Amino acid sequence: MVDTTLNALPIADSDELESPARRALRRLFKRKGAVAGLVVIATFMLLAVFAPLISPYEPIATSWSLVRKPPSALHWFGTDELGRDILARVIYGARASLLAGAISVGIALSIGVPLGLLSGYRGGFIDALISRITDAMLACPFLILAIALAAFLGPSLGNAMIAIGISATPIFVRLTRGQVMSVKVEDYVEAARAMGNPRWRIALFHILPNIMPALLVQATLSIAAAIIAEAALSFLGLGQQPPAPSWGSMLNAAQRFLTNAPWMAVWPGLAIFLVVLSFNLVGDGLRDALDPRER
Repeated sequence: MVDTTLNALPIADSDELESPARRALRRLFKRKGAVAGLVVIATFMLLAVFAPLISPYEPIATSWSLVRKPPSALHWFGTDELGRDILARVIYGARASLLAGAISVGIALSIGVPLGLLSGYRGGFIDALISRITDAMLACPFLILAIALAAFLGPSLGNAMIAIGISATPIFVRLTRGQVMSVKVEDYVEAARAMGNPRWRIALFHILPNIMPALLVQATLSIAAAIIAEAALSFLGLGQQPPAPSWGSMLNAAQRFLTNAPWMAVWPGLAIFLVVLSFNLVGDGLRDALDPRER
């Protein structure tokens, strides 16, 4: 009798027993585009971290006998207008681009998420004030605002990261506010409120963890936008300053030699394209993997 009862009990699906993190990872690794993007990002991160060990030459070492030499066995990517090895400069330039992407988005998250959480949860005058300031910043295109802030702060990589981070903040304010307004009416939040939890505890321990997937996806996509912005600022002379290598400043130097030395523009341009495309692929993969409606 007992055996019959046990056999009648439904067996839980392995998908239901799996933790949310493991389920998201399994879904992510099923997407070939996201996996390819992760591989490319990991490769560039390794190049940036171990640049002194990997780079065949010093990125700022010049040689007047090697000015604008095409790719060869000694210089795989060729040399630039000062005889510097382009492969070495692309490797070291990955440091500036990845650092700018990560730190800029970190600044935007650290400012935008608390403001969006406060605006969406409290409402009233605070919500109206933060929303109007956000709307005013969003009225100016992201890259134009970043250029204006970088020009005001002064040309340097640090100031460029601050400018990009501030310019990206309104995106996270608006996203966080919308997610909070959607989540705060859920039954588990009402139950936490009925149990007498203070507002800050409800916001930090019941609402914030449940909006993290959307913030993670947006952060991944914003890193790609920040890398493009850093390259644009460096191209205009407002980011990484010469002779330090940066993909944007390399493109700026290459524009005068597109006919005679096209390899000077091809390699930094290809690096920007691969990294930005990879972050976008990973962001799309995360969006699908973290979607609770996906099976």
